[in-house]
Amino acid sequence: MTRLHNDPAAFADEALEGFVAAHRRWVRPVPGGVVRATAKTPGQVAVVIGGGSGHYPAFSGLVGQGLAHGAAVGNVFASPSAQQIRGVAKAAQAGGGVLLMYGNYAGDVLHFGQAAERLTGEGIPTQTFAVTDDISSAGPDEAHKRRGIAGDLPVFKAAAVAAEQGLPLDEVARIAAHTNDRTRSFGIAFSGCTLPGADHPLFTVPEDRMAVGLGIHGEPGIGEEDVPSADEAAELLVATLLKELPEGIGSPDGQRAAVILNGLGSVKYEELFVVYRRVSQLLADAGVSTVDPEVGELVTSFDMAGVSLTLTWLDDTIEALWTAPADTPAYRKGAVPEAAPADEESYETETGPETYTASEESRQAAATALDALRRLKETVDTHADELGRIDAVAGDGDHGIGMRRGSTGAYEAALHAKELGAGARSLLTAAGDAWADKAGGTSGALWGIVLRALADALGDTERPTPASVAHGVLRASDGVRRTGGAEVGDKTMVDVLVPFAETLGRQADAGASLSEAWDTAATAAETAARDTAHLLPKMGRARPHAEKSLGTPDAGAHSLALIVRAVHGALATYK
Repeated sequence: MTRLHNDPAAFADEALEGFVAAHRRWVRPVPGGVVRATAKTPGQVAVVIGGGSGHYPAFSGLVGQGLAHGAAVGNVFASPSAQQIRGVAKAAQAGGGVLLMYGNYAGDVLHFGQAAERLTGEGIPTQTFAVTDDISSAGPDEAHKRRGIAGDLPVFKAAAVAAEQGLPLDEVARIAAHTNDRTRSFGIAFSGCTLPGADHPLFTVPEDRMAVGLGIHGEPGIGEEDVPSADEAAELLVATLLKELPEGIGSPDGQRAAVILNGLGSVKYEELFVVYRRVSQLLADAGVSTVDPEVGELVTSFDMAGVSLTLTWLDDTIEALWTAPADTPAYRKGAVPEAAPADEESYETETGPETYTASEESRQAAATALDALRRLKETVDTHADELGRIDAVAGDGDHGIGMRRGSTGAYEAALHAKELGAGARSLLTAAGDAWADKAGGTSGALWGIVLRALADALGDTERPTPASVAHGVLRASDGVRRTGGAEVGDKTMVDVLVPFAETLGRQADAGASLSEAWDTAATAAETAARDTAHLLPKMGRARPHAEKSLGTPDAGAHSLALIVRAVHGALATYK
């Protein structure tokens, strides 16, 4: 378990601070993450990688010559926010455009996509690419839905070396896609990981059993088998990957492959070498020539006891990129040319206005909104452990941590805006931006959308009415569905947000006061949240473990129901 920590909500920030202090030869801190400490090459494409904390050496440990130009680092098991990604990309870019790379998780897709849109709009050509190497997370016919795990490394490296060769952005992105198409990974585990501050792992495996086909966010495996010997584990890993060869490779015989045997956190190097001994034999027996194999911790999951095997099937282009030298804090190969240190630079940080313009009526509404955000934060704080436990049934268990960081950030930003005279729109906009930035992950992005939609509907001049509040909630519902892609029945927060919004709208149309309308809508939300226990998830990390979640409500739906009930307390005197 993770024993050494201070405030669990601050763990990711403090870990990054310590990492930078220990590796100043390679990296320097910027808002949102780290960039290379060496001088930029003008006109070169910048490869910026990123994802949640808890996977070291991914992602910050892979920044340096021959690998990434920068890394955006999110909260524990949560994607970095679009603001973080944009900050790192702007610091890393050298005039040739930016390729944003990440594992294929919903929160990463949302935030990296939003960052790419903003960067491109600011005149920095930006593309995104999601790694999809985990064969256990979806079938070959849905390969685009697969997760990115230890296959991140060869795909990141191929793109980064191509960028250093001076290739243009489109060609760097093409090489990333080509390498990804020829990369496959599969993993097993004997115990789950424990998040900072938690007193139990995200999943457990019965004694003498192992989980098969797990992810790197504490997700349980898709099945269980008896604990094998080291040789039997190697045989399972190799046989599984050889069953699915990339298109164009009819037989492994005569092929070359980059091989990664990856420790997920608490399997020791000596154990990995015992397993790799047999992996090497089996690949040789199949006619596969291994090229520069890697055995060690490349993408971890805190203290998870498990291993994964990655095969990247090489051609002449990918082999040259794979064997090229690299020099990063956690991954080194060959010798890179000595590079000059970067000049001291100051990196922009965005701040809100020092004063706001708003009507007195809107400022009064802002006071009510601040009280609602305070109650929201207190409710999340009270239920954070419960939300993590629910989320861990079929997901990664980070929902409570993410909601706590998001709600705390939102309240603090709103309090600051209120002190500067903000109206309802400005206060809720500041809160929404802070929630998305501090929480990251899918829920961070979606809660940012919710608060911004409410903000736009309320404005900074008029006194909010039941109709305008209901309109804002309906806009929030539409925005969440449009951005997240979920609909009612997919077992997400949408299953609560839609009936809440529709009920609130009907009550407002019928002439109910805001407090009365919200009370009725909150009751509908609570019923809808309980009903998600009977649904199978169709979105997100819980999808591969759908059956495990039967009988348990969705964490996002449950938290939303708790929140709207808590907010009702702030509306009791608002007419």
